[in-house]
Amino acid sequence: MKKILAMIAAAALLLTGCSQVGAAATLGDTKITQATVQGSIESILAERAKVDTTQMQLETGEVLNRGQLRFHLFSEILREVGKDLKLEVTKAEIDTRRASILEQIGGVEALPSALVGAGIAPEDLDKYIEALSFSDKISQVVVGRGVTEDQIGTEIQKLIVAKANELGVTVNPRYGKWDPTVADIVESDPASSAVTPSGN
Repeated sequence: MKKILAMIAAAALLLTGCSQVGAAATLGDTKITQATVQGSIESILAERAKVDTTQMQLETGEVLNRGQLRFHLFSEILREVGKDLKLEVTKAEIDTRRASILEQIGGVEALPSALVGAGIAPEDLDKYIEALSFSDKISQVVVGRGVTEDQIGTEIQKLIVAKANELGVTVNPRYGKWDPTVADIVESDPASSAVTPSGN
């Protein structure tokens, strides 16, 4: 599971700096509203107040904002890639995986702390599990095509890049900008266009 989480983080999102009123980002006709992203952020912050976070490294400020947008947008892209490959994730599969996760972390009592540590809002858990499940199934498809284990992440990222380019992805500049050189949302630098390019 950790490997999949790392792959999801590394694969990142495909964004271009285009302002969308009311939208944090868009993927084709799908709009991820600022209210959706903000709701996740506020929920995460509220949950942090309920658990011991002294040993945790937690995202804050703009980093937290970008992280939550990354989660919502990447979930949509994974779903679209899965659709192309004729894959689906059922509610029963999500429920089974949730039960498995609960068992791994030591039961329901441990869930709040685990979610805070992972930066996941409680109401987003099923969506997060769905994204992981799509990632697993897409991995199985690329392995079936003869891709070696060490190249799975790279191949999935290629599928994500192609799908995002096909549908068209935009991000509200308040969350950052898309940097194609590192395939991630990076901090917006208002001065960058007036100063030197490349090499920050």
